[in-house]
Amino acid sequence: MPRPTPGMTGTFDTIIIGAGLAGLVTAAELLDAGRRVIILEQEPEASLGGQAWWSFGGLFLVNSPEQRRMGVRDSHALARQDWHGTAGFDREDDDWGRAWAEAYVAFAANEKRDWLAEIGVKVFPIVGWAERGGGGAAGPGNSVPRFHIVWGTGPALLAPFIERVRVGIRRGMCDIRYRHKADGLVVSNGAVVGVRGTVLRPDNAGRGFASNREVVDEFELHSRTVVVASGGIGGNHDLVREFWPSRMGTPPASMLSGVPAHVDGRMLGIAEAAGARLVNRDRMWHYTEGITNWNPVWAGHGIRILPGPSSLWFDARGRRLPGPLYPGFDTLGTLAHLRRVGYDHSWFVLTQKIIEKEFALSGSEQNPDLTGRSIARLLRRLGPGAPGPVEAFKKNGSDFVVADTLDELFGGMQALSPDIEIDLTSLRTEIESHDRALDNRFGKDSQLTAVRAARHYRGDRLIRVASPHRILDRRSGPLIAVKLHTLTRKTLGGLQTDLSGRVLGVDKKPMRGLYAVGEAAGFGGGGMHGYRSLEGTFLGGCLFTGRVTGRAISASL
Repeated sequence: MPRPTPGMTGTFDTIIIGAGLAGLVTAAELLDAGRRVIILEQEPEASLGGQAWWSFGGLFLVNSPEQRRMGVRDSHALARQDWHGTAGFDREDDDWGRAWAEAYVAFAANEKRDWLAEIGVKVFPIVGWAERGGGGAAGPGNSVPRFHIVWGTGPALLAPFIERVRVGIRRGMCDIRYRHKADGLVVSNGAVVGVRGTVLRPDNAGRGFASNREVVDEFELHSRTVVVASGGIGGNHDLVREFWPSRMGTPPASMLSGVPAHVDGRMLGIAEAAGARLVNRDRMWHYTEGITNWNPVWAGHGIRILPGPSSLWFDARGRRLPGPLYPGFDTLGTLAHLRRVGYDHSWFVLTQKIIEKEFALSGSEQNPDLTGRSIARLLRRLGPGAPGPVEAFKKNGSDFVVADTLDELFGGMQALSPDIEIDLTSLRTEIESHDRALDNRFGKDSQLTAVRAARHYRGDRLIRVASPHRILDRRSGPLIAVKLHTLTRKTLGGLQTDLSGRVLGVDKKPMRGLYAVGEAAGFGGGGMHGYRSLEGTFLGGCLFTGRVTGRAISASL
């Protein structure tokens, strides 16, 4: 029989599996209600906060003061229209996901911002316009800018919840058991009553770095309720490929990882083995603008470019992507197109002028000005030159080609893709045709039309979208090509939950004692995003499911 592990003793109200954002929010809500909580985390203490720590801190808010100050007219009705047009709910299993979506959009349009402000979370005043969509008013995408960046990025969003948990620890109401790996749920008389697993040897691995898997002990803990907050499958490429949807072509032979290897989906299978219902496993959110991290933390570490709309996008053979598959417009539409083409990479072609204005890199560590809340460093973005982390990638990154002439650029691209013959004639023709289209303020190049439209929005004109210019204008150079890879990131399906966060069993009825939050629950209901996301919604899904579920458990005990 596994031995109890030392620490807080007595009867636990809730065991939470996973110390990421969703788990911490759930714990904070339970502790505020006077409940006793144990958090199990297989990684060392350095990784407290999980993937949220690495995030850019983007939040989906509707009709916010920041939007209104930027001249954006948003509403609950418009956000709801965009959500449903993007999600494309069409399955019987979507009932709970749709219900969570309705609740979340209402939350984002009403109390979400005030709730965050009350606990000290502030947002950057310029609202970004992510996932601009596929060109139809009723179809996928954000009709207006809604991407609110937390001032301080992911670490600042985590901070108030970590502090509430630490207060609970000081009061003897909470304990975090690091290096505790859950291996199974304890079920008695049809109810989940605890967790069993293994204790791993202590490890001084830094945040995100691989830690050892040497077992030194076993444990079994009992509680009145258990919450699965273990995340998705983005670090497990075998599972990504196993559930890759045929609608997006064949899975890539090679991918970069946007999350560490321990984000492996293992807990989803453990919950399923205990009788939980898993739905929508073929719904995923991966990016096509991944670049190899020149200074990696985990194996296959990739960083996503958050692009403005001006770079010309070509497939691996040098054929320009069709509209409206422009940078920053339709993530999964672009991924599906590239997978049908059949190669594992694509290309941006751009200028120094574009990279200075339009390239941002996703991640707290790639945005030291925003993460460090430094006004002085932030103002440098308005001056000449690209942000420091972007320039570092341009200089050191293995996926960047910098050249003064097209012939030099093409030679560098072919050297990075020796096994695929690039159609240099097509590539040259597209670039030169793009440049001729700038002889007039009108024309038939719909990407240029989209760029000009984007600059009507003050936020894009200030810090996000370069003024239209010729790619071959030497004053805008040098020329730059970037080799782009598929970057794994989020799981949009998961454990199906009702609106209290209770996990449903195979009979579609709530399992007694078992709850799920965050990505493990498909961010609510087993898939509140449907097939696609509006961006800025993943952190928000962790916040919302943790808040709702923590309060529901407290009320039920």
